[in-house]
Formats: sequence, structure tokens, C-alpha cells
Amino acid sequence: MIEFYLNGQPQKLDQTDPNLSILDWLRTKMRLCGTKEGCASGDCGACTVLLGSLDAQDQWQYVAMNSCIGLVGALHGKHLVTVDALQQEPAHPVQTAMVECNGSQCGFCTPGIVMSLVGLHQQVAGAGSSANAHQLMEALAGNLCRCTGYRPIVEAGARTLVDSVQQWDGNALFSPAASAEFKAASQQAAVLQDEAGNRFTAPLSLADLRAQLAANPQARLVAGSTDLALEITQQLKTLPQLISVEQVAELHELEQDEQNLTIGSALRYVEFGPLLNQYWPAFAPMLERLGSLQIRNRGTLGGNIGNASPIGDMPPPLIALGAELQLDGTDGSRWLALEDFFLDYKKTALQPGEFIRAVRVAKPAANERLFIYKISKRLDDDISAVLAAFWLRLDGEQIADCRLAYGGMAGIPKRALAAEAALRGQRFAEPAVKAAAAALAQDFTPMSDVRASAAYRQQVAGNLLLRALYEYRAPTSGGAALMVTDYA
Repeated sequence: MIEFYLNGQPQKLDQTDPNLSILDWLRTKMRLCGTKEGCASGDCGACTVLLGSLDAQDQWQYVAMNSCIGLVGALHGKHLVTVDALQQEPAHPVQTAMVECNGSQCGFCTPGIVMSLVGLHQQVAGAGSSANAHQLMEALAGNLCRCTGYRPIVEAGARTLVDSVQQWDGNALFSPAASAEFKAASQQAAVLQDEAGNRFTAPLSLADLRAQLAANPQARLVAGSTDLALEITQQLKTLPQLISVEQVAELHELEQDEQNLTIGSALRYVEFGPLLNQYWPAFAPMLERLGSLQIRNRGTLGGNIGNASPIGDMPPPLIALGAELQLDGTDGSRWLALEDFFLDYKKTALQPGEFIRAVRVAKPAANERLFIYKISKRLDDDISAVLAAFWLRLDGEQIADCRLAYGGMAGIPKRALAAEAALRGQRFAEPAVKAAAAALAQDFTPMSDVRASAAYRQQVAGNLLLRALYEYRAPTSGGAALMVTDYA
């Protein structure tokens, strides 16, 4: 059984298929049809809802998420708020502004847009502040509108979140009093099973996780389900055994010492991103373009790596930094270089019963630079065609050492060893960069697909080395280069 709140009302759920998405549960079981399905893949934002969790002070903290790829088991101990709860008078300030600014036309995407803006309103109003234009754009980047155009939508958001922030008289919706019984239940391991035997469990400790995986080695691990759920919604699979890592406290640890950061595998992008950006600022613009805010609110580092996609955004920069994985299981834990984790397309070094516990990343030295470039057709909320990451250790103008890693160029995220050899020991200048770009033909034979042709991938992979050189020179030539993430 799982227990949670839905629009302020307590809910208990049992005898339910754990493959059911939150969106399908809302629409087919609860008949709450305000939340829409536009893509069933977490791309369009029409299904956006708010998911609240109790913090250490027993205050509800909310994030926007895509309900089409969230599984019902993830609701345990949470408060789910949908657009259906915003029907009472007075209207929420966001709703009023959307009407006054003509921010809706066909209206299909409007519920998701409203919930994204309400989520940001809840965040800034609770802090007694206002949003800035950048926060507004980030909040809306995961919501696609096919007919209205974004100007009136952005205008509505600016009116209620940037220019001024109006309080809402219905704010009690976001503060249901969690009873002692609910708190106790939410701290128990969640179990959800249907009549066919499909089962979802959420162990609370590392020991329980090891035991469950040992007993069910074919079970699928799930965290934010931002990718795994697509097997259900797009490939129409039924996953008979799901084990959630979301409640395993040891996987949420974020530690640092003088040399390293150690990031728990179940930490979400919004949780580990700020600290990683502090030491390696090149991550910041890339993380902002990784999926959407709805995805980053739920997706985890361990999930992005364990998924073993050749176009995952985190592995290339982590490989470039020489990151290591801590793999855990009933036989104990072991450390493995991340670049050795990927064996072939969707094949990893994980043994039966093993899982990713943490990722260790070295802190930078004074003479080290990291460059990360994401190439995709759309600025926001898109999958990479190529992702390049270059780590350089410089001795003056000479490249003392380097690691160049790419995603989208092979069946796995992979280092460009021939290109590295062409750079190592050379002056960081055009001749060495051109030689390294030419050497990429020895490292990769990319494929053509819907995102890019093989020729384009090969060309852009070399061009990005030249871009890194120009970025390196930028401070001495009068200022930083204009970045694709600089909004007009």
C-alpha cells in the first residue's frame, strides 16, 4: 500500500498496477481530466503537475514534474497537486494573468503551462521574493505551445512573477496538515502490487536494497522514471518487478573532501547541480539544457548513467573528468572508472545484483579547464545529437594532459584517444586543434539518424575543439563569447 495526498485530500492505494502512470491514474481512475496527455514521453509539458515533499521542518516543498512518465508508486508520502484543484474562486493570479494576456488559444497545453507557473509562484511567494526573467524562462522551457505563441504566455508569467508577486487566498491548498499517522506511514517501505503479480517496492536502506536485488536479480531499478517509463508509455511494455531507490537514504548523500565530490546516485539534478557547478562551472549551461525543469526535478545522476544511452548528457563530461563509480551489491562495493563502465550499446559492467551507489568527481586544480558543449536541434528540452566534453591540464600554453569524451558519436559514451594524442604536449593553438580534429576519424565512425547525419556529427565534433580554443582565448580578447543559452 502507498499513502499520499491528492489536492489536499488523503489517499491510500493498493491492488494497483505499478506500471500505471500518474497521468493515467488521474484521468482513468480519479476522473480528474484537467491534466492532459500530449506526448507520453515527458517532452511537451501538457501533463505537468506539482509534487510536494515534506522537508525536515515538516513544510511542503513543491516541484513541477511530468505526470505522463511518473509512476504511481512515486506518490508514496507525497502531495500531488493538479490543475483540477484551481477551480475555486478567487482564481490563482497565474490563471487571471493568462486570461488577461490572451495566453491560451486551443487550451490543450494551458493546464501544464499554468501548473509550471503556479509552481514557480509557490516557490517565490513562499520565500517572499519575486522571480527573474531567467527563472521564468526556465520554468516554461518544458512546456510546448502549438498555437498561441509564447509572447502572451511569457507576458502573463512576467506580470505575476517578475513585475510583482500577488499572494493567493487559496494557498491553504499547498499546506495540508500531515497527520502523525500519515508521517509514520510515509516512512515505511512502499509496496504496490496488482492482481497479476506486477510489483513495486521502495526499500528504505542500502541493506534492504541489496537483499531485494539479490532475491530479484531481473528487477528493474527506478528512480525518477524519466527514461524507464518510456518503455511503458512508448514501447507498451509491462515491467513485472520494479524496485525504487528513491527512499534509500544512503543513495542521497552528497559529500566532499579536499580532493573530491562524492554524489549519491539517487540525487536529482536540482540537488547535486549547484555544488557541481560551483567547482566545474562548465556544467551549468549544459545542465540547464538537460531535458526540462520537470525532468531535472525528478531525474537522477545514477539513472542517467545506468541507462547507458550513448546520448546521455552526464557521462561524457564525467568521463572527461576521470570520474569513478561506486558499484554496490551483496558481495560488497567496488570502484570502477566511469569510462570502463560502458561495454557496448546499452551494455554495462554491472554484475547481477549490483547497482550504482555513488559517483566520485575530482575537484579542479588551478591549471585545469573543462569545456562542455551540447548540440541539439532545439535549445531546451531536447536530446543531444552530439555532446562533447574536454578536460585540459595546461602548463602555460602547452597541453600537459587532456581527456576528450563524446556522446552521440558511437554506441557508448567514449574517449577520443587518437585526438587526445594529437593534443597532448602541444601548444593549445590552431595547428594542434586541427590535427586533433582530423584524428577524430580514427576514434569514431558515427551513424546517421533522425537527429543528425554521420557527416554532420564528424564535422561538429571537430568544430567543437576549435570552439574550446576560442573560448579559452576569450578573456584575453575582450570578453566572453555569446552562448547559445543567452536568451534574447
